[in-house]
Amino acid sequence: MKETVQVSLCGVGGQGILLIGGFLGAAAIREGYWAAGANSYGAQARGSGCRAEVVIAREPADYPHVVAADLLVAMAQDAYTLYLPGLSPDGLVIMDHPDVSPLAGDGRLHLPVGATATAVERFGSRQAANVVMLAATVAITGLVGRATLVESVSEGVDSRFREPNRAALDAGFELGTRVRTEAEEVLSPWLARLGLGQED
Repeated sequence: MKETVQVSLCGVGGQGILLIGGFLGAAAIREGYWAAGANSYGAQARGSGCRAEVVIAREPADYPHVVAADLLVAMAQDAYTLYLPGLSPDGLVIMDHPDVSPLAGDGRLHLPVGATATAVERFGSRQAANVVMLAATVAITGLVGRATLVESVSEGVDSRFREPNRAALDAGFELGTRVRTEAEEVLSPWLARLGLGQED
């Protein structure tokens, strides 16, 4: 991985965006990286745009906020529209399809991932969509390892929810692996630029 990777995860209140941002940061720390982050959300507890920022670095991060995101993970259209301007010119968008559609004319790489659709199909509820999306994102990008993410999620939730979350992680990794394989040609330059998917 390069010296710093900046990640923004966005959606609306109630989708568990801040939770998965914490899981990602915890997994990065487990792997020996430094991680810092910040959260922002609208005035309403539910339904307003929210974002979790995660800065993953080889050395202590001197600023905990995302300046120009390398990766934007979007689970709601309004949040995607709100936070897309903060994505770097050569950044990647992983979006929850079909709930999020690319902005017309934006030439950056957008990868559709059916996280919510998978959660509803596999578990009968949208509730697990955030964890499905997180696992799919990790499978696509290699930001952290699968085992590390599983450990971080398991430690970050009450014991009653460990098995449901493990099932959601498995579904997300399966989904993300399929997307990564299908998008390998267009995804490779982004991965290479950030030094992801390679041995350190």
